Amino acid sequence: MRTPRCHVAHSLDPDCQFELDPERSHYLLRVLRLKPGDLLILFNGDGCEYPARLVDMEGKRARIRTGSPRRPDVESPLHIELGQGISRGERMDWALQKSVELGVAAITPIWAARTEVRLSGTRLDKRLAHWRGVIRSACEQSGRLCLPTLSAPAPLGAWCKYETGMRKLVLAPDAKQRLTELEPAHRLRVLIGPEGGLEENEIETARAAGFTPVRIGPRVLRTETAAAAVIAALQTLWGDFGR
Repeated sequence: MRTPRCHVAHSLDPDCQFELDPERSHYLLRVLRLKPGDLLILFNGDGCEYPARLVDMEGKRARIRTGSPRRPDVESPLHIELGQGISRGERMDWALQKSVELGVAAITPIWAARTEVRLSGTRLDKRLAHWRGVIRSACEQSGRLCLPTLSAPAPLGAWCKYETGMRKLVLAPDAKQRLTELEPAHRLRVLIGPEGGLEENEIETARAAGFTPVRIGPRVLRTETAAAAVIAALQTLWGDFGR
């Protein structure tokens, strides 16, 4: 059985004991059914992981003892910031999950003309909390050490105009430029439209802000497929997929 990994939102030190919070305790004790003496791996986003052992169960809380930290080389050499057009339900979850597994560094949900989801107030807060959970779970599953940043949703035009000094790409199925024709880059911003894609004026807005329209093949991809496909292609061309 693969050693379970668990993200914690606080500092970690070697050879220390502490109780996990109720949510993490429930996951380990009730979902994974760990017993005292079982091994696990903790990480908190500081770039290390901490081998640990379940020492005891006090009521519904798990008591953990950590070991010495280690720093496996699992994070991508590419810094990819994804602007993902907001889509409905599981499609957005799938896009976020696979992007994280493939090594994205930051994600901003994008309001676009064809975005069909309407979120505000409490509903938006709940959706952001849900997306953070998707990101955390993807990091636990994939062995990553750092949680990608999730920003609040932004209008497409505002996100495009933010100056970063990075290579900027917008995925467009009718683009003349192929991804394989570009010069290598290691810091990138990638814009992907929602269900139904980006409107022509949105692609022009991105182009005016320095984005290069590119295509990655002859077929039109769903929004959730496009995110995984373009990040995988970038990792293959310039990242760590050949390692």
